[in-house]
Parts: sequence; structure tokens; C-alpha cells
Amino acid sequence: MTRELVCITCPMGCRLKVDSVEGGSLNVTGNRCQRGAAYAREELLAPKRTVTATCRVKGAVAPDEGVGGSTRFPPRRVPCRSLAPFPREEVPKLLQAIYNLEVALPVRSGQVLIADALGTGIDVIATRSVS
Repeated sequence: MTRELVCITCPMGCRLKVDSVEGGSLNVTGNRCQRGAAYAREELLAPKRTVTATCRVKGAVAPDEGVGGSTRFPPRRVPCRSLAPFPREEVPKLLQAIYNLEVALPVRSGQVLIADALGTGIDVIATRSVS
């Protein structure tokens, strides 16, 4: 079986052709560097994705629930991401864990929000400071 991919590891965007060989190995052609071959093997054998999402803030007040006519409200969500690419088959579980998470303010950029997410050794961190 032949698969075609476009390498995304550098700006050249090599068009890769990947053939399955007996014994389960892969033959990669079309790459101009070794990064392309490594990318194709990982993408087909153990795909990973960096996960970005937002989590809730504890006690956040919706704008229509303000007190005293104030027009400034603390954010209701905090942006976050996985610190490293996450196994693709586990992404839905990770997103559910992030969406169920409530963090207390203040939060600093780079602060670990979920340590060792789903036992993978990959942390989920805040990507913006929020107070």
C-alpha cells in the first residue's frame, strides 16, 4: 500500500511517498532530508498532535451577572496546550479532561495545569497569564 504525505517539519514541504515493506517496515521516498523520513514513519506508525484548548476559571462571572455596573470582568476561560505532542488516539480523552478542569486565578503563562496528563508524562500548561 502506498500513502502520500506532505512533510511539515521544514518549509520545503517535500511530497513523500511511503510504501509498506514486508516485515512491517516503511520505505520513504521524496524526502530531501532525514527529518522527512522520520516524520513519515511517526505519522503512520504513532501519530501525535499538540493539543490546544481552553479551561474554565473557578467562580467566573458572566458579563450579564456583574455587580455595581462594572464593565470589567475577569476572563471565564484560560488558554492552554500540551507541552509536547500527544498520542492522537488519546486526544479526545485529554480534551475532556481539559474541559472539565477549573483553575483558580491568578494563572501564569507556563504554569502546569495538568501534570502527567493521562499517565503519558506530558503536562498541560497555561499559554497566557491571567489574573
